[in-house]
Amino acid sequence: MNAVENLQKSPFSLVLSGGGALGIAHLGVIADMERFKLEPDEIIGTSMGAIIGACLAIGMKEKDIVKALKHFGDSSNWINLSLRGNSVIDDKKIKEIFEYIFGNRKICETKIPLKIIATELLSGEKYIFSSSSTTPIVDALLATMAIPGIFKEQHINSLILADGFLCENIGILEATKSAILAVDVMGKNSFDHSLPDSFFKTSNIVQMLERSIQLLIYNQTKSAISQCQKPLYLIEPKTFPFKTFDFNKVDRIRALGLGLLEKL
Repeated sequence: MNAVENLQKSPFSLVLSGGGALGIAHLGVIADMERFKLEPDEIIGTSMGAIIGACLAIGMKEKDIVKALKHFGDSSNWINLSLRGNSVIDDKKIKEIFEYIFGNRKICETKIPLKIIATELLSGEKYIFSSSSTTPIVDALLATMAIPGIFKEQHINSLILADGFLCENIGILEATKSAILAVDVMGKNSFDHSLPDSFFKTSNIVQMLERSIQLLIYNQTKSAISQCQKPLYLIEPKTFPFKTFDFNKVDRIRALGLGLLEKL
């Protein structure tokens, strides 16, 4: 019996990793899930995975999520430079986009139970917006995507919260159903397996710093996988050489997730 047949017969958790624009590859997997009539019994997301997961949790179809994400392709729709605080980008425009999609819905009001992973910025501890949380979806998403220094940290429930990738980029360990379908866009297929060799030293340095972050996330995820006690179906789209800021390449990155589900 293959993975699709197993998932059709068992309650399962869908876990979607963070990864900026690379997370658009989640949509290809979701398109295949719709084709096979697979509906998760809970959704767990970090950062971009939480944004897409939240759309799915309120009942949006994959084609509608694609349309919503294409709004991010034009950076002027959401990038607003901040002159104050600890961040480069003001999240006002992003919040307006999220409010258009989710309105005032709370996490506890989704059609499919949803969990969103963030990080307590002062303690470094993982923070889970559980499926019973009365926090507005918009607020939780602004927290889980708040890369320190890039987006403003969020003050929620007397806590200071930032991007979930700092503690758990793919929330496998939060899954409660009997099986797990996880999509990791920051896995082994997300980076080059050779060192940068550009003529320009500054380019090499930037790539080495980016590689360091990717390896930290990758090793964090391997540790989580080693602790997982449930049947795990892991999909790792080949997202290299796309970048985490390639929001103008929705169709191309989405295609990276297509056809992988039936190969499990």
